Amino acid sequence: MKYLIAAFLIVALFTACTENQTPQKDSKEVTMLKEKIAKFVPVEIQYDETLLTDREKVVLEKLYRASKIIDELFLEQVYSKNNQLKSELISDLSNKSIITDKPELKLELEHKLELFNIMFGPFDRLEDNEPFIGKDKKPLGANFYPEDMAKEEFEKWIKDNPADEKSFTSEFSIIRRKNGKLVSIPYNEYFKEKLTAASTLLKEAAEFSDNPSLKKYLLSRADAFLSNDYYQSDMDWMDLKDHNIEVVIGPYEVYEDEMFNYKASFESFVTIKDPVETKKLEIFAKYLTDIEKNLPLDDKHKNYTRGSESPIVVANEVFTAGDTKAGVQTLAFNLPNDERVRQAKGSKKVMLKNVHEAKFEKLLKPIAEIVLASDQLKHVTFDAFFNHTLMHEMSHGVGPGFIKVNGKDTEVKKELKETYSTIEECKADILGMYNNIFMIEKGVYSKETENQVWVTFLAGAFRSMRFGIGEAHGGGNAIIYNYLLEKGGYVYDESTQKVSVDFMKVYPALKELCNLVLTIQAEGNYAGAKDLISKYAVNSPTIETLRKKLEKLPVDIKPVFAIEEKLK
Repeated sequence: MKYLIAAFLIVALFTACTENQTPQKDSKEVTMLKEKIAKFVPVEIQYDETLLTDREKVVLEKLYRASKIIDELFLEQVYSKNNQLKSELISDLSNKSIITDKPELKLELEHKLELFNIMFGPFDRLEDNEPFIGKDKKPLGANFYPEDMAKEEFEKWIKDNPADEKSFTSEFSIIRRKNGKLVSIPYNEYFKEKLTAASTLLKEAAEFSDNPSLKKYLLSRADAFLSNDYYQSDMDWMDLKDHNIEVVIGPYEVYEDEMFNYKASFESFVTIKDPVETKKLEIFAKYLTDIEKNLPLDDKHKNYTRGSESPIVVANEVFTAGDTKAGVQTLAFNLPNDERVRQAKGSKKVMLKNVHEAKFEKLLKPIAEIVLASDQLKHVTFDAFFNHTLMHEMSHGVGPGFIKVNGKDTEVKKELKETYSTIEECKADILGMYNNIFMIEKGVYSKETENQVWVTFLAGAFRSMRFGIGEAHGGGNAIIYNYLLEKGGYVYDESTQKVSVDFMKVYPALKELCNLVLTIQAEGNYAGAKDLISKYAVNSPTIETLRKKLEKLPVDIKPVFAIEEKLK
């Protein structure tokens, strides 16, 4: 009996001790990592496979596998130590002693790897690339240039070796040192193994495509990966028609190169076309010339030489890779960026409908409720959000492209250097509003939608500024917000800590800013671009106040692609 009593006492004591134990708190490091990851709300990206034939399903699978290689390429472009860091994280997580004996360290490593995968590297893209692994700062030129190379060294080399300018400033080359000298290495040589593998997958996809235009694009893009000449495949992409699968894959945007905005990053969009929604938007393509004529810019700078083709496609995303997947997710894209192709054929705008829907519900509506005056919330609509993105992308294709500076034929992006991406995104957003008002004047939209244009964009500006003022889209929106606030187009109420649109003052202020930005581009005015960014792309007091109020909301979505689970 006494043994039974003793056993009861031991059990009771153990139970009491267990009940009184409090869960171990996360370390400071784990808490920080969790907070960063929580800024991205997971959203499943589904696709309707029934829209595809059996052969098209094979094409889709090949494109997905080629896109996985694009992820690897971009990871290498971002930072020279990325592959090493990722291997070390994975290796540590497979270490049995860590898994079994150090649960807190295991948790920290898991979160670091998750955030590393979101950011494509150890740098927080929402916090001006502050490192969350180690203390090394991200090189300004990413991994496109030697990490110890200063801008002045690059510029001096070109000045002393003018014959190298074309290859050194090419979007499709890596700069390295060889025998103490700078050299330019084409992508097809530097990334030969990965690009050959991607090229093979595109050729295999082409074999299963019954659409002649898609087959032609896939084959010419496969050749481009091996030749480093993307012109013909960009032309072929513009000629896609009667296709269900809308895909673009290759090196395009130059945001990652913050030193010069010269070097293009690899990315991929694999989507399925929405034929009904696409048909609705065909009307906009015919207004491109009228939009150019209506720009608030001196007539001598207006650009009527770009091609008049402007296909607009509404699609649902299936998978994305590389540059477009790092950190903040893309709503739409306007490609190609090659001014020669734009001159011949214009550009294509692809709107990602399922991504729009996710961002409107998960991000824009909650932001609007916090930052906007309550009487203007009724003007925040999905259609205005979707239509602004459409006109933003169309506006990338108008205005100055090829320009002449001091008698020399050049391009806006070459003259504005590292300021180009911020100025160009600012241009597309202000012209997005300006041209949507023009569409109201043309009767495409009803007059009742005008206030929706202004208010929905204002809420959206805070969505973009949460990406970081140092990021091109966030910086462009900071310029717009601060400029229009200064001119009275926006009004901040100190008592409510809310912002609203002054519908009488906003249009004149916007038109003035449009003229300023477009003129900077037309003149290739690098100093003017730097001044505008320095003055207005700043975290001003009201931006700071309102951004702090948004801290508990997610900043963006984290796509969970259904195709990844299906094709594991």
